[in-house]
Amino acid sequence: MTGSDEKSESSVILSENKDVATPLTVQELTGLRHQVELLAETLEKMRLAEYIAYLNRPGRLIWFNFLIGLVRGLGTALGAGLLAGVAYLFLKRMVVLNLPVIGGFLAELNKYINQP
Repeated sequence: MTGSDEKSESSVILSENKDVATPLTVQELTGLRHQVELLAETLEKMRLAEYIAYLNRPGRLIWFNFLIGLVRGLGTALGAGLLAGVAYLFLKRMVVLNLPVIGGFLAELNKYINQP
């Protein structure tokens, strides 16, 4: 394109959008450049390119999600077992107190847990 073609093309764009298109000032261009730089920095911090590359490899995505599922399941099982053990020890100590209402219930619970 020559310089005259560019002028005629830009004047066509301006003439079609007379209400919207106004020439940008240096301050507005500086502000836009600053906003674009902030957007670029944010995208780099988010590691968006690495994430998109990760999503483009479905085998790796499936394998990684499988491992995460195993770890979550193991953590849930260990946490529930630990919590149940602590609750059992607490209830076992309460049986010694011979509380009138819940003492019998706790004794039966202890008997069921200790069955082979």
